[in-house]
Amino acid sequence: MSSGTQFSQPSLVDRESIADAPNPLGLEGVEFIEYATSKPQALGQVLETMGFRPVARHRSREVLLYRQGDINVIVNAHSGDQGAYRGQGDSSALTEKPVIVAMALRVRDAAAAYRRALDRGAWAVPARVEVMELNIPAIHGVGTSRIYFVDRYKEFSIYDVDFTPIPTVDQRPPAVAGLHFFGVVQYIGNDRADDWTEFYQELFGFTMLPGTERFGILPKGRILRSPCNTFYLQLIEPEPGVLDVEDDECLQRIGLGTPDVPATVAELRKRGVEFVESKSAQAESRGALTRSYMGGVMFELVHDKRPVA
Repeated sequence: MSSGTQFSQPSLVDRESIADAPNPLGLEGVEFIEYATSKPQALGQVLETMGFRPVARHRSREVLLYRQGDINVIVNAHSGDQGAYRGQGDSSALTEKPVIVAMALRVRDAAAAYRRALDRGAWAVPARVEVMELNIPAIHGVGTSRIYFVDRYKEFSIYDVDFTPIPTVDQRPPAVAGLHFFGVVQYIGNDRADDWTEFYQELFGFTMLPGTERFGILPKGRILRSPCNTFYLQLIEPEPGVLDVEDDECLQRIGLGTPDVPATVAELRKRGVEFVESKSAQAESRGALTRSYMGGVMFELVHDKRPVA
């Protein structure tokens, strides 16, 4: 999405049936976050230290599914023509530093959500589906990332088609200390907060929280709440005085909720996770931040007592 992107003008029917709906795409949460890296084993070790377990392999690509509780993370090391799991393309070559290349959203009807997003001005990602793979519709997100729409996530999921379970591995490993998906931090360019707020409001129905409502220990930026009230997006601009970094816009890190941050920090430390301890960011009851792994992989813990499905 380039600076100054304009949304297509909806028809009167679209305006009445989509814009006025509190949840226009039928959002129901996040299905997975996808990383791409040329060092999948190293990232896998980081994830396992955080409590994730590899539960399935993609049938035709070098892609692994990691899970704990209801959180799914895909690690993609596929270096073929399509790059990442769902057609990242040659424009994003794999690097040792893991990059978040996709976010999949749970919706009631994937095809309908995709059509409505396009009607509201989203940019479609051309489908490149191989034999025995599902066609999961996607639109362009920040940078070179993709946003997918998934409606198969209950009894029959997308992984039942695209992935093969790893033998003898528990397919539903329990979450460490009640960890659950809380949100995603997105880095944006200078003076781009309004542009990205409009993007998420117009396409998905996100709402902007007041400046007094903040979570965790890193309260900077603007926070948007999903229309299903299950996750948040935090938009963070560069520090004042920093030159324009629009080309560096990206999904930067995952936020994980927990009902007891100190207990979760203690458990993760036993597993070998190290946390940032500085004047501006240190583990406390509101939240904590892991140190950076592999040049940029971080996880933010946020106090959250919401019941987890």
